[in-house]
Amino acid sequence: MEQRVSLVTLGVADLATARRFYEALGWSSASDPADGVVFFQTGSMVLGLWGREDLAKDSGTTDTGGWGGITLAHNVHSPAEVDAVIAEAGAAGATIPREGAPTFWGGYSGVFIDPDGHAWEVAHNPGWELGLDGAIRLNATE
Repeated sequence: MEQRVSLVTLGVADLATARRFYEALGWSSASDPADGVVFFQTGSMVLGLWGREDLAKDSGTTDTGGWGGITLAHNVHSPAEVDAVIAEAGAAGATIPREGAPTFWGGYSGVFIDPDGHAWEVAHNPGWELGLDGAIRLNATE
């Protein structure tokens, strides 16, 4: 198996509400909501939104309704961009549990929670290379 993640799908309570939230962040999708799933191109990956119940059934798991022990990250080029994205997410309806601030690892990050409880870290990591398409390189020589 190649070392790659191609798609992350979030289980959502209401597809239309979730789509509106991400569109309020400036994202766009050509998906037809009648299909029951919405996809957003996110640089070199895709983010999907699908009803929690349908996603759990398709995944062969039980939806306990709690936090799944995962956070998503959106990396940016500067601390100022972290603050701008956190503010944009708040204006779109996100909860902001942690404003942008310096981190123990030498970067700068903040966190927002989308309407379905999915945690997003917005981070600037000066040790990583961030490409124009949003792709991250842990080590530019790899």
